[in-house]
Amino acid sequence: MTDRTQNLTEILNAVGAGSPGAETALLERVYDELRGMARRELQGDGQARTLEPTALVHEAWVRLFGAEPANFEHRRHFFGAAALAMRRILVERARKARRLRRGGGERPEPLREVEDAESKQWEEILALEDLLGELERLDARKHEVVLLRYYSGFSIEETATALSVAPATVKADWTFARAWLKSRLQGRTRE
Repeated sequence: MTDRTQNLTEILNAVGAGSPGAETALLERVYDELRGMARRELQGDGQARTLEPTALVHEAWVRLFGAEPANFEHRRHFFGAAALAMRRILVERARKARRLRRGGGERPEPLREVEDAESKQWEEILALEDLLGELERLDARKHEVVLLRYYSGFSIEETATALSVAPATVKADWTFARAWLKSRLQGRTRE
């Protein structure tokens, strides 16, 4: 365990114990990494117009620490929870956009224009969410590899350490999961 990882674990333990100032220390320690995760989440989605990485980080932080004190065992647990919170925020926004696009329960207006590109991006987020659920049922470790590599930004080595497997296993799982997700996403867009 590196000093950096050990330091983060100590801060996470202090947060879990409710130590004064621990949550602030944690935010200072992980903020740049969380912004990087948020940028990756938003990259290529065209959502920069409606949601910035900083806003996504702050909304995820509120979800993680809002109502009651959070207790994270280690780095992987914390960043996995943060990635999941960000993903859920984007999925909720996509579902809301879909409802609004379909009239949100209101009577449709004649000649109402819908931005097809933005609509497609929200649909892709929802499709990816569905496929990640399928992948989790198919192979939980490959699902975890995707969460750690893509959403948390872990390297092959960090992912291998977090999952207690060899780096070659992570590479194989990552290659399979990316190909599987890509083929399934392309299959859905043709339907």
